[in-house]
This record gives sequence, structure tokens and C-alpha cells, in this order.
Amino acid sequence: MTVEGGRPRLARRALDDLSLPIDATAVEAAGAGDPAWLVADRRAAFAAWEVLPGESNQLYTPYIDLRAAQLAETAFVVGSSATPGAMALDADEDALIQTSDDGSVRIALSEAALAAGVTVIPLRAAADSLRARLDGGGALPADDKFAQLTRALWSHGAVVDVPAGVRLERPIVVRWMVGTAGQALVTRTLIHLGAGADAAIVEELTPSAGATGAGATGATGRPASQAFFAGTSEVVLDAGATLRMASLQELPDTVVAIQHRRAEIGDDASIHWAMAQLGGRLVRSRVDNRLVGDRSSVEQVEIVFGSDTQVFDLTSYTTHIGRDTTGDLLSKGALLEASRASFKGLITIDKTAVGTDSFLGEFGMNLSKQARSVAIPSLEIDQPDCRRAMHSSSVGPVDETQLFYLESRGIPEDEARKFIVLGFLEPVVARVPLAAAQDHLRELLEAKWAAGTDGVAGEAAA
Repeated sequence: MTVEGGRPRLARRALDDLSLPIDATAVEAAGAGDPAWLVADRRAAFAAWEVLPGESNQLYTPYIDLRAAQLAETAFVVGSSATPGAMALDADEDALIQTSDDGSVRIALSEAALAAGVTVIPLRAAADSLRARLDGGGALPADDKFAQLTRALWSHGAVVDVPAGVRLERPIVVRWMVGTAGQALVTRTLIHLGAGADAAIVEELTPSAGATGAGATGATGRPASQAFFAGTSEVVLDAGATLRMASLQELPDTVVAIQHRRAEIGDDASIHWAMAQLGGRLVRSRVDNRLVGDRSSVEQVEIVFGSDTQVFDLTSYTTHIGRDTTGDLLSKGALLEASRASFKGLITIDKTAVGTDSFLGEFGMNLSKQARSVAIPSLEIDQPDCRRAMHSSSVGPVDETQLFYLESRGIPEDEARKFIVLGFLEPVVARVPLAAAQDHLRELLEAKWAAGTDGVAGEAAA
């Protein structure tokens, strides 16, 4: 341990040292009451967890540091009580499933969704009927240590099924409420859209009623324990289906979050991801898109707005398998104070993927001298007959020419910087398929900008 600026500095820790108390007892507790095949699946996942490296891609290992995760005192949330119809739907929602880290689950569906045969239920209640998607790890990446952790320890989850031909006018909301000190919530979300179906899903990761923020203390007077969240979104789109999926992460700054998202995209199907990462102490996100169907497509935008000493680690894998597939992937980060972000991406074009059109962009904007970001885009091409295969990246401060242009039009410097930064992040906001969520996200970005710039101004004055 070294000392920097008069404060003790924790030793660097790799992904293999998460500090979370995981053993066979925790696995058995998570699987209490499960059918024998599911218990066996959990045990196999735990065995994989024990031997897998923290980062399967050696190109990315130098950028991992888990010293911010202090999870030795966390306990896993097990069991749940589902209460259908206990939540009132907003006028612009077709369904809602809300799970809190106290174990409670509440569900509501509109009359239109019920009439169309849409299903939104807790995963544990449907596990046996979904054995084909769960047994053997299902769609989760077999080489990812933390995906296997989720497979072994999930105790809560949601199942969303939209039948073939159904076109929902309003979004389905999947809400996770997290942040109670010392609690670890591990979840899986399984989503299926039948042939020709069209739907929008808004995932919300918000503070729970018992959430604590940085600086809070427990009964002993010491800083309150961190909370942990691990979650997956496992999507299957049949031929011609369209899914617009947005995620708004505003967890408290005492939460360590690890997320996996995976989409299997069929013929003529498309998925549109819009993900905003604002909260959390340390956030690790991985997205896997598999374009298995001919003429399938993915459009993905993920943004980070970091402040204080937040750490974000974002990875995107897109695999083109079918013919004439299209990928358009964009990651952006704006970093205040001493926050950190890594943007890592790989596009793979298989031999079968004739006519691929794929683009990957990763861009970081450092808003202070202490902020750090790194972008690592890459391509792996086995099929030369492509329409396009390219990547682009940049990391740097606010563009001074943009700033000069706005100031020359009479806009004060502080306001000009704000316009540039929030405009940089707007691509995700505009893609959120729920007006209220869009407004809320803009409010969060405004508030974070104000808090971050006030801190910078205070340091400058001191």
C-alpha cells in the first residue's frame, strides 16, 4: 500500500480478486428448492467460476483494476415473493416487473398485453419450462468468469415473452431496485420475441428503499458496506422480430455492478440497444450480439457519464454469421474528476457472413486532468466479401474549436461546455423508447453535470 496525497492507496487488484464471499454453500442456498437438473447446472457453473480467468481476452487484462470493490461483507439475497397486479401501470407502459433487493417482486400487465398473450413472470416460476434455455449455461458466454458466477448464483429473474405477430404499442418495464448495504442481488432476464413481433423494453436499475450512498456509516460507525448486483439480459429474436431495448443505470455510488447482455438475432430480425451508465462505484458491462440470421441487424449505443472515482469497464462482442448482416455499434464516455472508463470491442466476421456491413466506434471525452479513458476497437475478418468492416476511436478533452464556435455566438464558456458534453451523450437519450424515461435521463445528466462541475470549481477555488 502506498500513500498519495496524504491518503492510503489500496493495492491494485485483478478481476480474479473480486472479494465477494463465494463458496459451495452460497450455490446450494441459491438453488434451494430447484429441480435436480438446475442444481446440477449451478454446480457446473460454480466449477467453471473457480477455474476461469477474470478476463478471457488477454488484450484487455492490463486495464482491469478491482481495488474499488470492497464486498467481503456482502450476503446474497435469496428467495422471493411475487405479487401479480400489485403495481399500478403508467399510461405509457404495457407491462412492469419490479424486483427489489428485499426479495419482493411485483408484476402488472395492461389489458392489451394480456389480450395479446404477452407473458411477464418471475424466472424461478418458469425455470422447468425454460430448461432448454437454461441448462448448460444457455446463452451465457462459457469463457466469462462472471457470466458463470451469475449462472451459479441467480436467485431472481424475469421472463418476457411476446408471441409471434404481436406488436406492442407501449414499452415493457423491467425494474431492479438495488443498493441496500451488504446485499448482493444476482438476476437473469430471459426475453423472447416470436416471428414478426415488435416490442420495446426499458430496463431500469434504480436505488432501493434501503440504499445508502458514499459516506454513509453503519451501526459500528465504519463506512457502510457496498452492495453488489449481477444481471443478465438473454435475448432471442425469431425471424422478422424487432426489439428496442433501453437500459438506464442510476445505482447508488456504493454498488458494484456486473452486467451481461446477449442477443441471438434471426433472419430479418433487428435489435436496437440504448444503454446509459451513470451510477455505481464500479461497473463492468459486456454485450454479445450474434447475427445468426440472414439480413439480421444490430444498432447499439452505450454511454458513460462518470464522476468522482467511478470505474466503468465496457466490452462489446459482435459476431456476424448470416449473410448480408448489419452492425452499427457506438460507445461514448464523458468523464469528470478522477473517474475511469475502458471501451473495448471486437467485431468478428465469420466465413459464412458474406456481404457484412459493420462499424464500431469508441470515443472518450476527458473533462479533467485526473480523468482517464482508453478505447480498444478491433476486427477479426474471415470473409473478404464485405460491404464494410471498420472501426474508429478517439480519446481527448472537449474540442476547442467547438467551444470557440459557441463562445463566438455569445454563449458563456461553462454553458458551452455543458452543451457540448450533453450533446455528446444525446444519442442514447434520443433512443430511449419511453418519454418519461427520456426526461428522467436528461434530468440525471443535468444533475450530474452540475454536481461534477461544482466540485471542480471548488477544487480550483481551494
